[in-house]
Formats: sequence, structure tokens, C-alpha cells
Amino acid sequence: MSARHFLSLMDCTPQELNSLIRRGTELKDLRNRGVRYEPLRSRVLGMIFEKASTRTRLSFEAGMIQLGGQAIFLSPRDTQLGRGEPISDCAIVMSRMLDAVMIRTFAHSTLVEFAAHSRVPVINGLSDDLHPCQLLADMQTFLEHRGSIQGKTVAWIGDGNNMCNTYIEAAIQFDFQLRVACPEGYEPNADFLAQAGDRVKVVRDPREAVAGAHLVSTDVWTSMGQEEEALQRLALFAPYQVNKALLDLAADDVIFMHCLPAHRGEEISVDLLDDPRSVAWDQAENRLHAQKALLELLVEHAHHA
Repeated sequence: MSARHFLSLMDCTPQELNSLIRRGTELKDLRNRGVRYEPLRSRVLGMIFEKASTRTRLSFEAGMIQLGGQAIFLSPRDTQLGRGEPISDCAIVMSRMLDAVMIRTFAHSTLVEFAAHSRVPVINGLSDDLHPCQLLADMQTFLEHRGSIQGKTVAWIGDGNNMCNTYIEAAIQFDFQLRVACPEGYEPNADFLAQAGDRVKVVRDPREAVAGAHLVSTDVWTSMGQEEEALQRLALFAPYQVNKALLDLAADDVIFMHCLPAHRGEEISVDLLDDPRSVAWDQAENRLHAQKALLELLVEHAHHA
């Protein structure tokens, strides 16, 4: 199978990732100037959702339409990967009809197995392990606001979840230092930490993590599927709220990011998204532009392969 997949930031070289996020900014500029650009005319993206989504669905669907193609939304009711039909069979059949497939799923192994049997590009729209599309948007946003992130310091505050794992991959690929502040027992995946070596440091104190940081990022404390742990997590994570006082300990030119949805009063203070240091709205919009750059790269590559 010559199809090129995007299941993780490690599926690209650092050079490719940097050109992807620069391309995202170019596509954003084209759209802002009202220039029609439709390289994916008559191409179709299938979007398989096993988990709910607002931004992922909107950004991929709008992105395909803006690039001249179309997207088909398959809800959990429409497809039950591996329940009733093997994932490999789904992948073989669907990839004969579509030009690319985006999957938002629980087990990362679902993506890997689907990709192994797909003749078209497969994109990770989020798994329990990783959320690489979000990091493309985050890196594009940093570049637009502050220039290159290489050599900078990034702080991740809160749960060592799929977003945190992806920040670890980003530290490797975009060459920055990452400090993760999380409660004991909520560390990011040990395999990712091992891969990153001394590029990533795990600490308990959020103030230690943000000291001098150029980018501070967080996420909800309770992710989809963990609702029964919510109360216990609220108590445990309370000291990890990102607020104005915590940001004040970071670099003077710090920017704050949150992949949304945000629970104001929990992982962030009620007023944080209104702070001038927050770029969360630009970051959310950049999902659209970064993913358009990704779709352009993968689908065009598949077409020429």
C-alpha cells in the first residue's frame, strides 16, 4: 500500500511538519482574501466518529468543501468498527470508495489496523493515545504569534492524556523543551516519555513547570469516557488550575492554549480565555487551516503515487 497515513506526528519528518504548518498559514491567507483554491475537487473524505466531536467534524468537513471536495460523516450508529465486521474488512471496502479516511476512535490500535488495510490515506482525528491534528493547529498558532518554537520552553499543566502525549511527540519533532506538571498517577504514557528522553521533564508543581515558559497549555481534567472519575479528579487536580497568577510566572511573552472544549472554573479560571495572553480562539480556527494543508499533502500525494 503506497498510501501515506497521519496517525502520529512521527509519520512526518520535522521538515514536513514545519512546511505543513507554514502551508496552513498560506491557506488561511487565501481564504481570508476570498481566493478560491480547489485542488481536491471531486475527492471524498470519509469521517468515522466513535467519539463525539464539534471542532474535528466541522474543521474536516468545512476544509474538504473549501478545497473543492466533500466529506461524509459516519456517526457511531452508522459504523461500529470491529463490531459486526472486522476492521480490516471495513478498511478494504471503504478505501475503495473514498480518497481519504479520518477516524476519531478510542483504541489507537483501531487506527493502526485500519491503516494497514487501507489503500487511501488514514488520518488520526483523535485516539486515546494521540491527537496529532490538534498539535498541527497549536504549532501553526505559535508560529503565527511568536515565530519558531524551536528551543523554546512549553509547559503542559494537568492530565497526562492523549494531548499531553502528543505534546511530547511535538517536543521531539519541533525541537522544544517540555515540562509536564501533573498529579501522581496521571503521568503521560511512559513509552512517549522514554522516546523523548531529557527533552521532557515531569514535575508535580505547576509553578515549577511554567517558570519562564513561552507556551502554557492545558486540557479538561476528565476526558470522554472517564465521567465516573470526575469528582475524584476535581479534588486531585484543583491545584493545577491555570489562572492569571500562574501565567504571570511564565515568560513575559507567554501565550496560553487550550484545545477546547474548556470547563471554566476547573482546569482554567473563569476569565482565562479572555486574557490577552490566550490564543485559544486562533488555535481553534487553525484546526481548519492546518488540516486543509494535511489533506492537500496526503490526498495529492496519493493521487500522484
